[in-house]
Amino acid sequence: MGVRNSKTGAKRRTGLGLALEQSAKDILAHVKGKTTLPTRRIVLPDEVDVKRLRSKARMSQAEFARAFCINPRTLQEWEQGRRKPDATTRAYLAVIAKNRKAVLEALAS
Repeated sequence: MGVRNSKTGAKRRTGLGLALEQSAKDILAHVKGKTTLPTRRIVLPDEVDVKRLRSKARMSQAEFARAFCINPRTLQEWEQGRRKPDATTRAYLAVIAKNRKAVLEALAS
């Protein structure tokens, strides 16, 4: 659906519409094997030193657990090596390590 010109009644194509149309063409060409779309490979660490991450944040276990919505007992288990964070949690911890402030802001809103 485009934007109508009030004088002529003709449809004018918007920038968003043109971008969506181009994206659809790119996807179709990719599916047909005519082009390759850029990809991003995400590599998660096998191990995360949760205690070091928390210490670097200068937070107690209770503060860290509360701030990042982590069960305190689970945090203890990770730090003592009795359990290991799963892949999703390792990704979350990597984001915390990279930009703790942004995570805190996102969780506060």
